[in-house]
Amino acid sequence: MRGTDNSTARKGITVAPSPFNEIKLDLGVILVIGLLLLLVQERIVDGLLPQLVLLLSYGLAGMVWLVVRTFQVVARLKRGQE
Repeated sequence: MRGTDNSTARKGITVAPSPFNEIKLDLGVILVIGLLLLLVQERIVDGLLPQLVLLLSYGLAGMVWLVVRTFQVVARLKRGQE
């Protein structure tokens, strides 16, 4: 039987090592929660304008979170290079 190297022997999805992998995970979580919020927002809030405000505020909060996390990772990378 032929030997297999580790890259083909592993099962599942793998991602290349990157300092931004944490941010990619955060983005995935934000998107999934946002989709769930979109599906249930009619039951949470009555009226079109409050629903729009809810979704826009969630989107803005998610964007701010991702920007802050990205700046943190970039700053950490710059400190590591110096």
